Amino acid sequence: MRLLFVLVLALVLDLLFGEPPRAIHPVVWMGKVISFLKKFALGSPKSSPSTGRGKMRQLIYGGFMVLFTVCIFATPVYFILLYVSRFSSIAYIVGGAMALKSAFAFRQLRHAVLEIKGLLAKDNLKGARNMMTALVSRETHGLGKTELASAAVESVAENISDSFVAPLFYFLVLGVPGAVAYRVINTCDAMIGYHGEYEYLGKFAAKLDDALNFIPARISGLLLVIAAYLSKENGRNAWRVMLLEHGKTESPNAGWPMGAMAGALRVRLEKAGSYSLGDVTNPLTPSLIVSGVKLTDVAALLWVLLCLIMEVAYFAFAT
Repeated sequence: MRLLFVLVLALVLDLLFGEPPRAIHPVVWMGKVISFLKKFALGSPKSSPSTGRGKMRQLIYGGFMVLFTVCIFATPVYFILLYVSRFSSIAYIVGGAMALKSAFAFRQLRHAVLEIKGLLAKDNLKGARNMMTALVSRETHGLGKTELASAAVESVAENISDSFVAPLFYFLVLGVPGAVAYRVINTCDAMIGYHGEYEYLGKFAAKLDDALNFIPARISGLLLVIAAYLSKENGRNAWRVMLLEHGKTESPNAGWPMGAMAGALRVRLEKAGSYSLGDVTNPLTPSLIVSGVKLTDVAALLWVLLCLIMEVAYFAFAT
């Protein structure tokens, strides 16, 4: 039953306070560790991926980076919570909630996307481009108003899976340490799981992240379809676009929530040279960003209710 209170308190912390200061934010420290370890791979002539041996070294070291960072952050959480659970349920709940909160972010994502909407409404493209760099990996310098609006809607759709549904999914399956481990792997993928000269360094992180997000991404897409019906958006089209066009994205997972979002809003979400989801029934305007945020609000609420029901059901059957 304590895990139920951990979940509720973590959600309350996110709604009331959002993200902790960067100086003490666990994800920031994850990034510092990953950056530190990355220096050893990029600074060694022997690690050059120009040969088969170099690629293998990169692949092995990249796997080590991921597993080592998971151990650094998830293992202490496991043993600390195990220790405090023996003498104080309150300490366990508070500590567990703080650790779980570090593994997901909803309020901050929502706030950032709405701030971009405000900048676009004022035609402040420079400010919107600068803010967008924190949400997407693509180059934002040359993006116009429509492209920025598309990127904002895509980001809120994809991140409802990566930053909210998936961490809570692994909390349900593996407890607080599982959620923290997922966040480490997802952060590794964001920092080193890219193509280019050192592609093999991030290949382990990228493939593991794809595997871990397989189920959460599809849950997220389904939640957005249901949210579309409940919000009086086009739920039928959300289902159609998600099923028919999810495979257009390079990621095997991102197309599910983004396709559902594109179909629900009847817009085209597009990344130049990469993918195009949906159609142009509605032009992509800043106001549609608000509609996208509302859909994710409903989807997040549905997921929270489902998580709470599963925790209560587990407690009922376990006792």
